[in-house]
Amino acid sequence: MRPLKPLALFVAFCALLLWNGKVMADGTTAHDFSFTAIDGTPLPMKSFAGKAVLVVNTASQCGFTPQYAALQDLWTRYRDRGFVLVGVPSNDFGGQEPGTEAEIKEFCEVTFNVDFPLTMKVKVAGDGAHPFYEWAGRELGALAKPRWNFHKYLIGPDGRLADWFSTPTSPTAPRVLKAVEAALPK
Repeated sequence: MRPLKPLALFVAFCALLLWNGKVMADGTTAHDFSFTAIDGTPLPMKSFAGKAVLVVNTASQCGFTPQYAALQDLWTRYRDRGFVLVGVPSNDFGGQEPGTEAEIKEFCEVTFNVDFPLTMKVKVAGDGAHPFYEWAGRELGALAKPRWNFHKYLIGPDGRLADWFSTPTSPTAPRVLKAVEAALPK
């Protein structure tokens, strides 16, 4: 049997790391991160342990802003079954979330009757991105990083990333509903 060449070893190593489409984790989960709620109080992700969580970066002046209505519908539909929805306002894409936390909160409540948890405005992409978003990008790869507002990450009850959904995917699309239902605690 001929020994493997360095390039073949490298390819085999990369394939092992990317096994099943996910980079092997160091044991970190979403529960290791924390946000600050829009009212300034701590919002540790570990407080959602045992629940399915959808984390969505949001913006009030985006063409996808009407997704707030579908997000509220999703939250209302599943919150009594162990589901949490976390809205993460961000001004990263197109400057479409320029308001203060008070303005964002008022807009969401008045315009869409949002009552799911919202965080303070954070960076979700590029240098200085919130550590949760840096971690999620490393875990799921470059294709799963937010490229615009209303990008969605689904987290299982164990804190591991279960799936992701791009901006144009409606929060109530059959694919999302199926994934959420599969992630709900048993």
